[in-house]
Amino acid sequence: MLGNAIDNPVTKWHHMLMEHVMAEPRKRITARVSDKVRVTLEQAAELVGATVNQFVVQTAYEEAQRVLERESVIRLSQKDARKILSLLDNPPHPNKRLKDAVKQFKGTVRA
Repeated sequence: MLGNAIDNPVTKWHHMLMEHVMAEPRKRITARVSDKVRVTLEQAAELVGATVNQFVVQTAYEEAQRVLERESVIRLSQKDARKILSLLDNPPHPNKRLKDAVKQFKGTVRA
């Protein structure tokens, strides 16, 4: 499999996640970049056998997915997960601070 990706890097760019993205209606995104950035993008795209547009869209899309996952998924150790589950099963009694916060919240929110 790895040998195939090295021998034909275009395959990666044409068969990964972009297939379903490309089937949707397309919108244009443009960017102004310095010559240094443009040359770097062109070189990287050429190395993987993609056009600059394919390279930029694919890498931006992959990074966007990583950001969305990082910001929307909470990762816990097993110890922390057990603690949270235990608190959900056996919640502590409300203390004075919590009761005061509830009173303050109810005073600021209209139903």
